Amino acid sequence: MNILLVYPEYPDTFWSFKYALKFIKRKAAFPPLGLLTVAAMLPKNWDKRLVDLNVRSLNDEAIEWADMVFLSAMLVQKNSAREIINRCKKHGKTVVAGGPAFTSSLKKFQNIDHYVLGEAEANLPDFLRDLENGSLKPVYDSKDFLPLKNTPLPMWSLIRLKDYATISVQHSRGCPFNCEFCSVITMNGRIPRVKETRQMILEFQSLFDAGWRGPVFVVDDNFIGNKAKVKKMLHLLIDWQKTNGRPFNFFTEASVDLASNDELIRLMVSAGFNKVFLGIETPNEDSLKECHKTQNINLSLPDAVKTLHRCGLQVMGGFIVGFDNDKEDIFSAQIRFIQNVGIPTAMVGMLNAIPGTPLWTRLKAENRIRSDSTGENTDGSLNFIPVMGTKKLVVGYKRIVSTLYGSKMYYARIKRFLEDYNPTAQKRFSLNDFNAFIRSTWRIGLFSGSFHRYWKLLIVTLVTKKRSLPVAIELMIIGQHFMKVAKRTNNPKQNLC
Repeated sequence: MNILLVYPEYPDTFWSFKYALKFIKRKAAFPPLGLLTVAAMLPKNWDKRLVDLNVRSLNDEAIEWADMVFLSAMLVQKNSAREIINRCKKHGKTVVAGGPAFTSSLKKFQNIDHYVLGEAEANLPDFLRDLENGSLKPVYDSKDFLPLKNTPLPMWSLIRLKDYATISVQHSRGCPFNCEFCSVITMNGRIPRVKETRQMILEFQSLFDAGWRGPVFVVDDNFIGNKAKVKKMLHLLIDWQKTNGRPFNFFTEASVDLASNDELIRLMVSAGFNKVFLGIETPNEDSLKECHKTQNINLSLPDAVKTLHRCGLQVMGGFIVGFDNDKEDIFSAQIRFIQNVGIPTAMVGMLNAIPGTPLWTRLKAENRIRSDSTGENTDGSLNFIPVMGTKKLVVGYKRIVSTLYGSKMYYARIKRFLEDYNPTAQKRFSLNDFNAFIRSTWRIGLFSGSFHRYWKLLIVTLVTKKRSLPVAIELMIIGQHFMKVAKRTNNPKQNLC
């Protein structure tokens, strides 16, 4: 059996890092971890190929070779997914689809022969059994959340690791919190399920043996969802990193209460973590209560960010506008907060109602849903009727983005961040990093509107915060991407409504 696994193309988004990838000569930010894991669950005697459209094109020869095409996608990839499905069907191929886009919006797709929804560990064995018996069903959709102890190692051999800026691994699924707008509870459950500690070490070892060195994204819904087990894993990871010459530096997603756990911060930094994405959402406490983000209410958000920066964890922040309790001053409040605490990588999006979330259910009952979600909350699109009014929200959102990612404000934010930042976990500065720096001196230092700010920040950092220089260079490079995405969002010809 020949199996072709296909990953659709991402549009140009905040997290695509399309314009920054050119500096480091990489083709995509992250690999398709889900498909790499699914491939490892298929019979060993099957031949497998993987085509990631973010890295290379899908040619007719690959489609003709396949007996079946396996497709996985996020909601934001749905347009590319439809094109792939239609091409494969024209070649008479059987298409099997799974992943978040299909699980949340099954009825929005056509020409798919079989859906394997939810988690592959729960549903793929039934599909494979029925395939062997010649009795395949259209949909496999068990809602079971199984332990992760039997999840196999990803098949790294199916990709070229050097095509990617960062390699992804998963330690856990699920989150103990219940934010109204979030799809994690529906997709992965309320109780975090964690891989066994030794299992994770084997996964890191497999990545090391495959030849990877550099950044690793731990893609958990909430890395600290089970604090006791993550601490146990970190102790072993610290030893493994020392034994192997500290080949990886890590970043992940976590809840803000990380800042109040000194032991956990210390272990993460010792293990090589140097960044963490936090869902801060808003400085408006009424809006936090509205979306049930209680974990953000019981502490000082500015103090939490500063604590993590001082401990060596760069905070990447997620922010949202469009809550029912947001007033017209929310736009200025978001800008002030982000600038004052110094979060260079601030992903600000308009609230979107994703099918299956409590927010979707509530707004649908209130007759406020007006379209499907694009799956990308930073493209300026809106799929519900906001209390504030559509025009005010869209105009205010555009102001946030254009202000934050104007050159002056962005470089000021990097400077503010560096004032607090203590890079205790050293970033590996590779030959590729050095080459990226040289390219940045040419492309930003000579041929961009930010050239004077680039050289000023570079010199000041070299003189006063030398150990932070690699981080400063990285932030100036990815800033080029953010600024271009911001211009796209603020394009007056774009239909945001």
